[in-house]
Amino acid sequence: MTRIPGTVYRVGGAVRDRLLGLPVHERDWVVVGSTPEAMRAAGFRPVGKDFPVFLHPQTHEEYALARTERKTAPGYHGFSFHAAPDVSLEDDLRRRDLTVNAIAQSSDGTLIDPYGGQSDLANRLLRHVSPAFAEDPVRILRVARFAARFAPLGFRVADPTLALMRQMVEAGEVDALVPERVWQELARALTEAAPRAFFETLRACGALARLIPELDRLWGVPQPPQYHPEIDTGDHIMRVLDQAVLLSTDPAVRFAALLHDLGKGTTPPAHWPSHHGHEQRGEGLVLDICARLKAPHEFRDLARLVAREHGNVHRALELRPATVLKLLEAADAFRRPERFAAALLACTADARGRPGHERDAYPQAAYLQRALDAARAVAAQPLLERGLHGPELAAALRRERIAAIAGLNPDDPSGKEPLGGC
Repeated sequence: MTRIPGTVYRVGGAVRDRLLGLPVHERDWVVVGSTPEAMRAAGFRPVGKDFPVFLHPQTHEEYALARTERKTAPGYHGFSFHAAPDVSLEDDLRRRDLTVNAIAQSSDGTLIDPYGGQSDLANRLLRHVSPAFAEDPVRILRVARFAARFAPLGFRVADPTLALMRQMVEAGEVDALVPERVWQELARALTEAAPRAFFETLRACGALARLIPELDRLWGVPQPPQYHPEIDTGDHIMRVLDQAVLLSTDPAVRFAALLHDLGKGTTPPAHWPSHHGHEQRGEGLVLDICARLKAPHEFRDLARLVAREHGNVHRALELRPATVLKLLEAADAFRRPERFAAALLACTADARGRPGHERDAYPQAAYLQRALDAARAVAAQPLLERGLHGPELAAALRRERIAAIAGLNPDDPSGKEPLGGC
């Protein structure tokens, strides 16, 4: 067994999650009283260039030398690090973001908690360790993500921490965040138990208006009360995201649900509460956000599809068979049936994201899935055998597909079951 030069402590999420009774998936370690040279001599492999972190030669777990850091420039790259044998465990814990992440555990199980992390765990508070929190704007995103993870356990951001985050936004620190890091934290937040808390936390400190203004401006925009009892579009979006969480673990589905109504934020107030044409306007805004945040294509394409077509999906039972086929073609459902199924989940979340409608059936999704299946079942070979080619073949195939869809009964009871997944 490899001998570790120095005193080793378990730190961070592993300690926090064990104290919360949650599964521990990763373990991080800090080494006090050692040097990079001693770690390499013991067989540890250095990783990264910015600070001394090493991989254990057998377990490949991360061991970081105790270190302090100092702000040297704006943004989150402007830091200098000091790692030396005289850096204490308390010094290392002081540089961490939240008190609940600044608890260490020695090899004999003793907890070292100089900043009150256990008390904050008990009180369900996400609280910063020290004023140095304000030196790193990434911590705004991390706190929001922790809020999304732990909101179901009753956690909230401590008022002083939220105030400090607001000061950081006002000072322009959040403007230094690079798109890749914003996307990384956003995508991770979408996989958490309560992603709405991520966006609500960012909005509460003003960061959402800087990072995704197209989303932030939805709050305060009214919708027709006969269709939307919640009235406020921002409230609706959060409810839709909640429903998407219940319907799917796919972060792309949740992302599409989040962005589907962006076009309502560009409706002139004189036209409120109507939002005619918001679907087309929303598609362009989705593309803007995805380009700015460098979102992966699969997220962009699904969100774009849902923004553009969710109104047509909601009206599916009223559409003529030829228009249903046009919708399927516009959604590229024949080549991308899995993506179309994901879009139907996001549309289901939209329909259920209203007070009193959370458990409604959504027969449109089942009907469109049946329509796609019927249209895809139309074979081209008999048409080829009739000597049809080129435009004639395409026109005949289209007629056959329309006829197959027309043979379905939109009011069939089998299409009225609540959608549980596609």
